[in-house]
Amino acid sequence: MPVLASADVWTFETPSENIQCVVGMDVGGSDLTCTIIERQGPTALPRPAGCSSDWGHVFFMGNRGPVSMECTPLNRNREGYDRAEYGVRGEFGGFVCLSEKTGLECWNEDGHGFFLSRRSQRVF
Repeated sequence: MPVLASADVWTFETPSENIQCVVGMDVGGSDLTCTIIERQGPTALPRPAGCSSDWGHVFFMGNRGPVSMECTPLNRNREGYDRAEYGVRGEFGGFVCLSEKTGLECWNEDGHGFFLSRRSQRVF
């Protein structure tokens, strides 16, 4: 008997290859993790106490609920992602993402989300 996959995973990146995202979907819901490799300016959220790794690069959210940022080593690998050309709007697993020259904006079913660009990162 074949074994069915319990989750589907999609990856995409902006044309600059500076923002890379992974979407995971399964029966229980979905999640989106986006990494901005090179960033400037203040971080979107304050560094938590006890975070001694890279901060301000990795953004995570479920299809419902607020965005969180991860205290994790930055992965600078820029290979193996599908390209989300500027002007493309993608809808998947409870998320909507819009890739534009000004940056990448994604939000979930509750309206929580983030905007990422090299110069600015914002959580809403």
